[in-house]
Amino acid sequence: MVLPIEAEHRAKRRALRLCQDHLRKVMNVYRKAMQLINAFVDGDHNSMGGLYKEVLELSGEVDDSKRMVVQELVEIGAILLNREDFLRFTDLISEISDFCKGIAFRVLQLSIRGWSVPEDLKKEVSNLANAVFDTFAKLRDTFLMLNYGSPKVLEKAKDVEVGERKVDNMYRELEMGVLSSDMKIPTLLLIRDIIQLLEDTADKIEDATDAVRMLAFAI
Repeated sequence: MVLPIEAEHRAKRRALRLCQDHLRKVMNVYRKAMQLINAFVDGDHNSMGGLYKEVLELSGEVDDSKRMVVQELVEIGAILLNREDFLRFTDLISEISDFCKGIAFRVLQLSIRGWSVPEDLKKEVSNLANAVFDTFAKLRDTFLMLNYGSPKVLEKAKDVEVGERKVDNMYRELEMGVLSSDMKIPTLLLIRDIIQLLEDTADKIEDATDAVRMLAFAI
């Protein structure tokens, strides 16, 4: 006989595993988008089409994973009292996959159209993407701390805040560099969109961290 408390504990463990796997898949999409950015920075235009297709394929896996998480949480039912917090976390990180598709599309268009971007700005975009990934990795570490209790989660969550502030500062400086450059207007607009999407990703990571905090109080 499974007691109610034991059943809820099992449901939480199951939900955690599902969300952790979903987070991993979203991070894979971001990694692939970063590879596309780095290929553009390095002038490796031949590989960019293939990388873009991989971004789309991995993003499709994220969509499938999200549907599976939602279905599983519905099946778990009322026994998991905080399932809305799990759903919110899943929704937030899923949006990052959409941002990655937007970034990848714009970077590919720069390559296809042969639009010129100053080398220093290319490098700064790559640095910004790396800083966002570092913040993303801190979110992953924070989520993993759910297995060890809320104090550990709250401690790790502070690292995400530090990472997001770093991204924000880099974004502001880079935006001014882009606006003051002599790039043609279409190129400038695409680059600005790319860095905005990267900054939006960092904001979404911070929002997801808040969702993890809420989960920590209920686990």
